[in-house]
Amino acid sequence: MVSLDDSVIARLEKFGHKFEIRVDPDFAMQVKQGKNIELDKLLATNQVFKDVRAGDLASPEHITKVFGSTDMKIVAYKIIKDGEVQLTTEQRKQMQEKKRAEIISFISRNAMNPQTKTPPPPIRIENAMEQAKINIDAFKSSEEQVTQIVAALRPIIPISLEKIHFAIKVPTQYAGRASSIIHKFELKKEDWLNDGSLAAEFFLPAGMKQDLLNELNSITKGEVIVKIIE
Repeated sequence: MVSLDDSVIARLEKFGHKFEIRVDPDFAMQVKQGKNIELDKLLATNQVFKDVRAGDLASPEHITKVFGSTDMKIVAYKIIKDGEVQLTTEQRKQMQEKKRAEIISFISRNAMNPQTKTPPPPIRIENAMEQAKINIDAFKSSEEQVTQIVAALRPIIPISLEKIHFAIKVPTQYAGRASSIIHKFELKKEDWLNDGSLAAEFFLPAGMKQDLLNELNSITKGEVIVKIIE
């Protein structure tokens, strides 16, 4: 269980009743984002209160009326998802900084300069976000925020979430291993030629371009033919 000192209060008011539980702030945010977290990592106690600080427990009748169950996981998840997780100012700041770093990393891996087909460096993304005065929502996932953020960055830096369209041809002796690699990405077509070699087209984020080329060159000893399709 989470220690009381490290926990915060999650609260939900519904049908005139107040319900409070003590939760780990980081795992509570993950629950808000739809992740499944074990209760012993999420909760400081297995009790539902109407006032945590006073130690007043919520009645089982009220819990059943509002949540339709007394199952602790059902109740806790409902309180967290539909209610408010009370973070301190410092906790909110730390979570926003962590989310900002996640978003910068996500954009660097998945976006590209449409003119050069190269990923933007993280420091350039960070500076552009500061210039655009981007507000980060610590309670939303990176994926939910990226599209809007990239749109706000376009007047400042050339950036797009479009993926690079690759075409490759791999000699027979390396084709099987190459096929397993490209199947990790958005495959457009895969043709096995009469001589056993592989010709394929696929899309991948710009930030993964160099890692992919390194991997393909490694397994084919440099014999892979790669073309970027405009």
